Amino acid sequence: MQKRILVVDDDTMNLRRAERILKAEYEVILAGSGKEALDQIKGKNIDLILLDIAMPEMDGIETFKRMKESSTDVPVIFLTASGDEDDVRNAIKLGAVNYLKKPFPPQELLKRVALGLEKA
Repeated sequence: MQKRILVVDDDTMNLRRAERILKAEYEVILAGSGKEALDQIKGKNIDLILLDIAMPEMDGIETFKRMKESSTDVPVIFLTASGDEDDVRNAIKLGAVNYLKKPFPPQELLKRVALGLEKA
């Protein structure tokens, strides 16, 4: 059975790119917002989450905190376009297993996802 990856990003192009890279090896579920991501994890067995930090309404950090509150213990890799080290430090302090700067090379995404799944 394929591992299930939830990709959360408010940019449709980023979602589609991640899906293209991952779909040969994983089942990919897409969410365009933090709220949608929280809805997706309720009814599905998710093995890993790729979570954009900068999103409108509810950013990735807030989404991650809410996931933790609902006792979802799924490994999270944060995606960031800014590379802001404070964002990255905050994400790691909260328990993220890794982060990846956008735009990411396909092989780097696959490598980090594989590493993240090992920690699951």
